[in-house]
Amino acid sequence: MDPIPESTELIPGLPDEIALECLTRLHYESHSLAADVCRRWRHLIHDKQFYYHRKNNGFTRKAVCFVQSLPDPGRVDGKPEKPLKQPKYSLSMFDPVTKTFDVIDPVFKYTSGLPLFCQVASTEGKLILMGGWDPASFEPLRDVFVYEFTTRRWTQRADMPSTRSFFAASACNGNVYVAGGHDESKNALKSAWVYCISNDEWTELTQMSEERDECEGVVIGSEFWVVSGYGTDTQGRFKDSADVLDIKTKIWRRVDGAWGVSRCPRSCVLVGQNGNLTTRDDYEPAVQVGTCGVDLGDRVVVNGSGDQGAPQAVYVLEKSKQGQNGKFTKVDIPYEFCGFVQSGCLVEV
Repeated sequence: MDPIPESTELIPGLPDEIALECLTRLHYESHSLAADVCRRWRHLIHDKQFYYHRKNNGFTRKAVCFVQSLPDPGRVDGKPEKPLKQPKYSLSMFDPVTKTFDVIDPVFKYTSGLPLFCQVASTEGKLILMGGWDPASFEPLRDVFVYEFTTRRWTQRADMPSTRSFFAASACNGNVYVAGGHDESKNALKSAWVYCISNDEWTELTQMSEERDECEGVVIGSEFWVVSGYGTDTQGRFKDSADVLDIKTKIWRRVDGAWGVSRCPRSCVLVGQNGNLTTRDDYEPAVQVGTCGVDLGDRVVVNGSGDQGAPQAVYVLEKSKQGQNGKFTKVDIPYEFCGFVQSGCLVEV
């Protein structure tokens, strides 16, 4: 890690290497308070190398962030008392180990509800929110916001270079990758960009092999997969192929037959036992509608419902050493977290 300013000890009376191990074991929810103890602690906790030190030593926590509709004020315990209005969305967080839910602080620009169809991604303990439609005007947005879990604050960053909706997005090693979707004229796109969080800069990538609207993005190892989607002239006819970006070389390759399910892949692409792409709603009838799946490595979290309009359910699948062969375990959901899940991502903090 970078040299830490001031010559004082991290913890009086302890060698710095032992003090570092003590601070490494702090739960991430304590970081905001710990950063106010002194300048040295603040510098350490805000340093991304401290994040990687915690991660490499097994002290980060994996959770799921959901873009989720708020409970309608006209509903009590899921029973409607008056016609439902346009749903409003917020960010919720689910810890699959403790089976607990929490609310992430609202974005200061959208306190009354997130942009519709916005995308979320996470890397280096940060949450990135991009694009979507203005919930009042339905105009597409290019906004980018980054949430720091160590400070519990949002900052607005450089806008997306172009307007696009229903695009693929995923993040890795401090970079966010976006590709495909469609422009303001509903033309499907094959362009792609990468955003560097530390430099607050967008860089254009070479284009994919073909247009991919309503595609899904997922990072697998050192590759960014853009799965399925459709072209401008084939709206709704989802492809079985994927374009795969080598993150190191920035070279695309096309993989045919990658998506065996002839349906929209958004929010439900997971990596199967043999490295194939799959969706878990094929195995659990209770989440076949509005499915959102998030792979956390050692387990999978799936949200959805059994029928249109039915309450949402959350299931956790513990992976076996051979792959995703375990059984789904249903999680009890507080009413305030039972809304429809638009999308989600893994957050490691």
